[in-house]
Amino acid sequence: MAQRALSETRTAEDQAFARSLAARHFRGAVWERFFQAAIVIGIVALLALMFNTVNRIVGLVAVQEAIHPSEISDVPLEQLSAEQLAAILTERLPSGGRVLVRDGLLGGADYYNANNTLTMGQFLPDVTLPESVASKKLSELQPEDTQALFVAAMDKNTLLDEVYDQVVGRDVVGSWPLTASLFNRADIEAEIAADHPNATLQWNSWLDLQFLVDSMSNTPADTGIRTAFLGTIWVLLLTLLVSFPLGVGTALYLEEYSSGNNWLERFIETNIRNLAGVPSIIYGLLGLAIFVRTLESITQGRTVISAALTMALLILPVIIINAQEALRAVPPSIREASFGLGATKWQTIWNQVLPAAMPGILTGTILGMSRAIGETAPLIIIGAATFIVKDPNSPVSKFTVIPIQIYNWAKQPGGQYQDIAAAGIVLLLIVLLLFNATAIILRQRFRRSLSA
Repeated sequence: MAQRALSETRTAEDQAFARSLAARHFRGAVWERFFQAAIVIGIVALLALMFNTVNRIVGLVAVQEAIHPSEISDVPLEQLSAEQLAAILTERLPSGGRVLVRDGLLGGADYYNANNTLTMGQFLPDVTLPESVASKKLSELQPEDTQALFVAAMDKNTLLDEVYDQVVGRDVVGSWPLTASLFNRADIEAEIAADHPNATLQWNSWLDLQFLVDSMSNTPADTGIRTAFLGTIWVLLLTLLVSFPLGVGTALYLEEYSSGNNWLERFIETNIRNLAGVPSIIYGLLGLAIFVRTLESITQGRTVISAALTMALLILPVIIINAQEALRAVPPSIREASFGLGATKWQTIWNQVLPAAMPGILTGTILGMSRAIGETAPLIIIGAATFIVKDPNSPVSKFTVIPIQIYNWAKQPGGQYQDIAAAGIVLLLIVLLLFNATAIILRQRFRRSLSA
């Protein structure tokens, strides 16, 4: 009887264990499917985003010319020489082309800031000008002078674009995304024939070399992103130069030198982790108060360096936290072996600990820079421009960045602004991928050197 009771007890326990095991397997399978579904949803959302963006970049546009090129020249404009194109600009533009010289070559606002006292040679020191032109001010230029100035300062392709933009007056009167261009072309042609009979349909890519090298314009068909692109590069490079050494240095002190028993050190480390979750607009207000106003004599106000310092504050907590985790992951045996060979603490850190932790540190840097490249709120707060035609050429230059331009274009009415906003998004992703690829390559080299 006792043996039978024991057998029944074991059978009940086995059955209970089997039911518990089956329940655990079921829960595991449910969570596995949940995670798989999350991955699928994420991939679908990413593909939808990329499709929508690329769909706006390429498509048909309807171009209408205010003046037909045949009214300007019996020869196709593309076959004219640079001198002939410059002559057309001089003859057809108001004031003999001086307005184009002022706004296109002299930077508009820079000319006015110089109180109209500088000569052409002083404004354009890198351009080889005839002596008769170089010694004159803008108000003294004659038509033959502006023609010589155009030939000296612009190549043939630039002159051709200016003739089309300033004289011919090409205007994009309609644009359609790629899907509509492929599947609804007949309807588009009928619409253009009815509304704009003089317009011509042609394929257009909003993201091209011209978009990258042109400066900003009030018309979406002629605008470019060069100034914002250069501003983004300036801000990112200065942000990296400031945040990387400060972040790694702070992490090294907290992990390698700090004992953790000091209340001030514990307070600092706790607040570093809290700062990682502070909204970015708060950093913008901090940058406005400190870098733009308090330190205006150093930063010159709303400039590249003010933006870079603000963005450095924004990503410092991310870099510090990830660098600390990377330093903690270095095995203590590496430090002990270095000390055993007679190395000092700093020699151990520099030659052993830091190289071993560098892959993790670079991962944190990638995360921080990825956050910085897409931020707009802090830069808007500190006064980044939404429209600027002068390229930044120093840390104290006025600036704008790609995300601000994307925001500015996206809120404008009209499909063409949405198209160039999509082109700006793709360019921003390319810049981000290039920065990340550089960091990943460096990280892999450190890993290979450690393995060797």
